[in-house]
Amino acid sequence: MDLHQQFEQAVADSKELSEKPSNDTLLQLYSLYKQASEGDVNVDAPSNPFDFVAKAKYEAWDALKGKSKEAAMQEYIDLVSKLKS
Repeated sequence: MDLHQQFEQAVADSKELSEKPSNDTLLQLYSLYKQASEGDVNVDAPSNPFDFVAKAKYEAWDALKGKSKEAAMQEYIDLVSKLKS
């Protein structure tokens, strides 16, 4: 199975975890997914200073700037594997 297939399988697996991950882990999954699927952040930062969720998601994704899509895919796969065990 190539990296893209493993990534797609990990995305599917992440939706069927037996326990809901912590907010920090969910944020990590989100940012790795965005980096793997879209690359560097390509949207403006949220304009509402009180939208803490959107701000956290944006900052987590922005922190991965420069990471290759392949590296982000592998980290996502590894994280989901760890969560499944």
